[in-house]
Amino acid sequence: MSDGKTIILNRIREALRENPAPRPHASHTSSDQEETPRDHTPREWLPKVGERLDEQIDLFARQSEGLKTEFHRCGTMEDARAILSVLVAEGAWKKIATHTTPDTSALLEKNRAEILKTDTGYQIDDLESCDAGITGCECLVAQTGAILVSAPSAGGRALSVLPPHHIIIARTSQMVPDLTAALELAKERYGNKFPSFLSFITGPSRTGDIERILVLGAHGPKRLTVLLLED
Repeated sequence: MSDGKTIILNRIREALRENPAPRPHASHTSSDQEETPRDHTPREWLPKVGERLDEQIDLFARQSEGLKTEFHRCGTMEDARAILSVLVAEGAWKKIATHTTPDTSALLEKNRAEILKTDTGYQIDDLESCDAGITGCECLVAQTGAILVSAPSAGGRALSVLPPHHIIIARTSQMVPDLTAALELAKERYGNKFPSFLSFITGPSRTGDIERILVLGAHGPKRLTVLLLED
């Protein structure tokens, strides 16, 4: 055994002699205190979802804030274009990646940045050099603030992952109350022929592996923006 490992293990043994580790499922009170019985009744971790669309959108907005998702409710496509123009100017974007849908095409209609379409063939280096990626989605989940994307709705596997800023454009009709409803929607839409890529996105990419310090953009986009259009 190496000297370094021996030193670490000896320190652990010494610490445990002074403060013995609690038994599994025991409370962390000191040994001379009476342990408080644990309540094993299930807890409701997720918020309740209202039946009205406005309630679900408000809940999605609150959940998005906690997930560091930038959420914008847009009345019209012109409103969405205005928000995109601000993002382009702030980030000095030169190239945007997207795929062809009626909404993505309309959103970029008046944009001056170079456009890379992933559904017409592309080089991976070209996609990596894009400042942002714009995609659609399958649905938005009010209860968790998650976004369900698939290969068809997100322009393939890489478009929602490689660019540092992911922008999702969605419609109010795509809001669903919870994960069960989202999966039922996917089942109804695809039957037994699910796409090769189906994923829930909950905010920008993040990790807290190193000293529990939250780092955004570790394994994917550093920013996530949702533009919600009225139907």
